[in-house]
Amino acid sequence: MKRKLLVAASALAVLSVGGLGAGAWYVSDIALVPNHPETIAYPEVVLGVTEGTVTVTASAATTRPGTWSLNWSSGSAMVGDIVRRSAGRVERVRVSGQTPPTGIRASMYMTYSGDPKTALGLDFTEVMVPTELGDAPAWYVPARGDTWAITVHGANAHRNSSLHAIATMHRVGMPVLDITYRNDLGAPASPDGFLHQGESEWRDLEAATGKARSMGARHIVLYGASMGGAIVGRFLTRSPLADVVSAVVLENPEISSRRTGEFAAARMHLPSFVVPITEKVIDWRGGFDIAAIDLLGHPPRVKPPTLLLMGDADQEHPVETARELARSSGAMNWPIQYEEFPGAGHSEIWSTDRGRYDRTLAAFLTRTAPGPRRTGHPG
Repeated sequence: MKRKLLVAASALAVLSVGGLGAGAWYVSDIALVPNHPETIAYPEVVLGVTEGTVTVTASAATTRPGTWSLNWSSGSAMVGDIVRRSAGRVERVRVSGQTPPTGIRASMYMTYSGDPKTALGLDFTEVMVPTELGDAPAWYVPARGDTWAITVHGANAHRNSSLHAIATMHRVGMPVLDITYRNDLGAPASPDGFLHQGESEWRDLEAATGKARSMGARHIVLYGASMGGAIVGRFLTRSPLADVVSAVVLENPEISSRRTGEFAAARMHLPSFVVPITEKVIDWRGGFDIAAIDLLGHPPRVKPPTLLLMGDADQEHPVETARELARSSGAMNWPIQYEEFPGAGHSEIWSTDRGRYDRTLAAFLTRTAPGPRRTGHPG
């Protein structure tokens, strides 16, 4: 009997270790494996259209307050305030964009869809940034200033996820280079096919900075959202070009990979000791130290004035890390302006409070623009 119990206990231990290993491997996939869905889901239906409103099926997505992008297979529109609700229906103001056909399936997205021209009416050109892995496409939106913004989106996102910030940057006179980086759609793949949470992607940002300077930029403002924030952080530590950066904007950024991992594990109801196991798996599979991706424990070498924007309902990166970074900024000798948006989830700050977002970003960019050639958008 005792021998049977030992065998059973040993088998249970093996299964437990195997289960933990499988859980750690699954979480490491989330951090490392690019995910660009080939098909887009359209869970809502457009039920009716007037000159100034759109009525869609009521859901958790379509009944949220704020400003959102309504997308369908052939177009998009921005919708704003809710006009009325009834059983299974919600009517919202159509702020801008196209008129959707009644009956078409649609989805709600955080910010603008399309490109700078279709979404914002801004002229742009597609330029190629020569990275060490090959050419990576970028949108160049011209303006008359010589302080340029370079925008870096999050993992698995698209360039258009930065359009809400680009609109404000353009209004204050900043040319913008909206970049792609390794493993993005249309950009070169990394040699191992993995995301590196900023540990290699910063070199693509460095190439973009060189490209902007070759096109006339004298100073650079970096904008990083989600994993783009980690990329900006590694650039500020690793790149010799970091000294040309005059200001930084971090929007719902990945501040600490470990804390993000702990947050994700808790949401998936995994035990906390899975996190260090997952880190070891990531280090082994990706060939880098993920624990070093941490602006709290490893602040950047160059610390320009920084606007830190965070929603208190972010479900990807814990808001506590942003609060802690803001509290610690004085001791780090890092001038950080912290703005927290109540009720805003991940990548939903602009949608939740568009007016405050635009005012805050414009004021910060105007205040931190260097030199006497500070200009506004002509006309």
